[in-house]
Amino acid sequence: MAAAATRITQLLVAKPCVSASHQTSRSSIPCFGNETKGASWTKLRSSSFLPATHTFYQTCHSNASNSKRHAVKAMAAGGDKQSLPGLPIDLRGKRAFIAGIADDNGYGWAIAKSLAAAGAEILVGTWVPALNIFETSLRRGKFDESRVLPDGSLMEIAKVYPLDAVFDSPEDVPEDIKANKRYAGSSNWTVKEVAESVKQDFGSIDILVHSLANGPEVTKPLLETSRNGYLAAISASSYSFVSLLKHFLSIINPGGATISLTYIASERIIPGYGGGMSSAKAALESDTQVLAFEAGRKHNVRVNTISAGPLGSRAAKAIGFIDMMINYSLENAPLQKELTADEVGNTAAFLSSPLASAITGAVVYVDNGLNAMGVGVDSPVFRDLDIPRAPKN
Repeated sequence: MAAAATRITQLLVAKPCVSASHQTSRSSIPCFGNETKGASWTKLRSSSFLPATHTFYQTCHSNASNSKRHAVKAMAAGGDKQSLPGLPIDLRGKRAFIAGIADDNGYGWAIAKSLAAAGAEILVGTWVPALNIFETSLRRGKFDESRVLPDGSLMEIAKVYPLDAVFDSPEDVPEDIKANKRYAGSSNWTVKEVAESVKQDFGSIDILVHSLANGPEVTKPLLETSRNGYLAAISASSYSFVSLLKHFLSIINPGGATISLTYIASERIIPGYGGGMSSAKAALESDTQVLAFEAGRKHNVRVNTISAGPLGSRAAKAIGFIDMMINYSLENAPLQKELTADEVGNTAAFLSSPLASAITGAVVYVDNGLNAMGVGVDSPVFRDLDIPRAPKN
């Protein structure tokens, strides 16, 4: 490992435990979802602590919901290869790099957990200014409860890398960023350098996840958005995926998969989701198709994006009306239930698996069907119609 490379923060997995609400199974087939409320608290041991600062990346949405979890069969990392009933998602022996995890309540975290539950090794890229807080929380066990996997063990993160995906190479970093104290103590955090570090440390990966978005003027209407604000949204939220795939593609094993996260504002008008963010999501979806062709032909790598419904994460609070969008979805989506981050994570695990080997260039909607609606059925215009509603529990 190069001296300049960020050292490993090793999260040791504890022995499975049994909580009041979840009995640990000795089977090698856990289920996706966070059904366990209790956790086996483990010590976090670090060979080196990464000093750093904090980031503007959006850890897209959250799994703050207490609604019922949805279970999907998966293969445990430590399970034996054996004949199993059904269609298990088996990612044992696979390695995933998830860019954009800065806490334990977003879609990126949920995707990491689902991939880990299926047996994948997890690497994480965290925005440089957020790295210190993220690693401190890991080391002190603040994320232990949310690290619990379906079999009772804790998700292990093999290594955390500092990352700022707005910059492709060291030559692109302006002097004011280099001198910024929030970046002090960290190195090799541009996209090119991180890809090189991962190659040096692990050789290759199989799964690349882009969970990054930022629009500094997201609360402004498009007509009031500055050129700099618009281009910043495009750079951080869509071109960052192009850059990640460009630099990681050579170390993604053939048959590998990449996943990004988008939003329905790419194709529908969502008032209040401004600052060029709707344009950035539209670009991301268009790029998904083009990159699927190029990466598929050149390296046999699949490229898909998940259009996730609204959830009340800390990052999503930045747009100022996320609770309104959640309520709108509950009233108008075909499935009248809260969306959980686990459901997005489980979809990502499927798309990363051999079960989805023929799926590429797709926008996969995980939003309780809201994308299919042409009107809001909660409108007073429809008050005299006999519109079916989900039965209340």
